[in-house]
Amino acid sequence: MSIDGGAAPVLAGWTHTYSGKVRDLYVPSDESSHAGGDVVLVVASDRISAYDYILPTTIPGKGRILTAMSLWWFDQLAEVVPNHVVSLDVPLEVRGRAMICRQLRMYPVECVVRGYITGSVMTEYRTSGTVCGLALPPGLEEGARLPEPIFTPAAKAQVGEHDENITFEETAHRVSLPIARRLRDRTLAVYRRAAEIAGERGIILADTKLEFGASLQPGEPVIVLGDEVLTPDSSRFWRAEDWEPGRTQTSYDKQFVRDWLTSPASGWDRRAGTPPPALPREVVERTSERYVEAYERLTGRALEA
Repeated sequence: MSIDGGAAPVLAGWTHTYSGKVRDLYVPSDESSHAGGDVVLVVASDRISAYDYILPTTIPGKGRILTAMSLWWFDQLAEVVPNHVVSLDVPLEVRGRAMICRQLRMYPVECVVRGYITGSVMTEYRTSGTVCGLALPPGLEEGARLPEPIFTPAAKAQVGEHDENITFEETAHRVSLPIARRLRDRTLAVYRRAAEIAGERGIILADTKLEFGASLQPGEPVIVLGDEVLTPDSSRFWRAEDWEPGRTQTSYDKQFVRDWLTSPASGWDRRAGTPPPALPREVVERTSERYVEAYERLTGRALEA
């Protein structure tokens, strides 16, 4: 079975339990040295998704980039928020693209924070002057910096379905008001620190999506940062030197894929309900280059083969 894309690989000592858009999850099998422990093996594939579809084309090396970048960010943010990483002692077949992590009781919301206005929320803003029910100043252009970062949560959707933007009040209804406040405050704290770090490296962090879970230990739940963090899959990274409000920004994320899919060149109609076509080699190569550049520019390290 494929490690880079397609079906999840069979791994000795681990039982596959779930496949998402990009990641495959495993729990320890009875013969594993981790048997009985509250851990999960998280494997990042080379799959790429767009517009709630898993595309038929993979991006070679993407899983390694996502894992390396997440690990780097977990280290940078260690004083801001605890994370779920336990060990990198993973099966050889998935080394470099996998982490052993603490199992968490994940909160059923995507914790989105925006420092700039762009993307799908522009439609709501142009109609009502709000984003997820939050009033914003008039006259903001595409790509404009917001006066302050804002917390704009979304309801998690199943694979193939679309995450739904929700208000803070709806978030509180789903997870309780005290937890909603803690999630909001943690999300904003992570964003502010990450935006500062990225800015020092000539990158604008326009927005990002975080996922948190509660530790399984008894007592008051500890909110832990899980899944991935601040990768081109979950964040919009822009080149600071090219930033200019009022137009589409030069990005390091998968916007290049989205742009091709919605261009006449793809021949795909999003409204038709049909799956997207395969990506041409040029789009794959340029997307891979942008992921690598984002990693190397942020970390100051060359990506290991």
